[in-house]
Amino acid sequence: MTPVIQKEPTGCGIAACAALAGLDYETARARAAALGIFAGDHSLWSQTAYVRHLLADLDIEASSDEQPFTGWEDLPDRALLAIKWRQIDGVPFWHWVVFVREAGECVVLDSKAALKTNVRRDFGRMAPKWFIEVTGYSNACG
Repeated sequence: MTPVIQKEPTGCGIAACAALAGLDYETARARAAALGIFAGDHSLWSQTAYVRHLLADLDIEASSDEQPFTGWEDLPDRALLAIKWRQIDGVPFWHWVVFVREAGECVVLDSKAALKTNVRRDFGRMAPKWFIEVTGYSNACG
């Protein structure tokens, strides 16, 4: 799995879904727009419904609830993580990233364009609040 770089400052949810589906950002953005989902909508990174709707449209199954983050070793093999969690005027906001465990290696795919590398292993610098397990997916390219 490879990271997808967000093309909009608030496009992390779309980019995370794109990475899970094996799509480029533009294709995932078009799929999201067809569903009425746009990166500029703050709900994309202050609620989970829009990301869940896009995942379902991309034939990606995810758990129906959020689980509190308790440790990196406790995460499932694939998960959407909420990092940089904060509240602004009582509304929660976060940055979406993808956790992947493959062949015994764990990485975080971070879509932020300004990073030196978008495949992160600096686990001590990230502070996830909670995660959504990605339980199954099919290739959405077809």
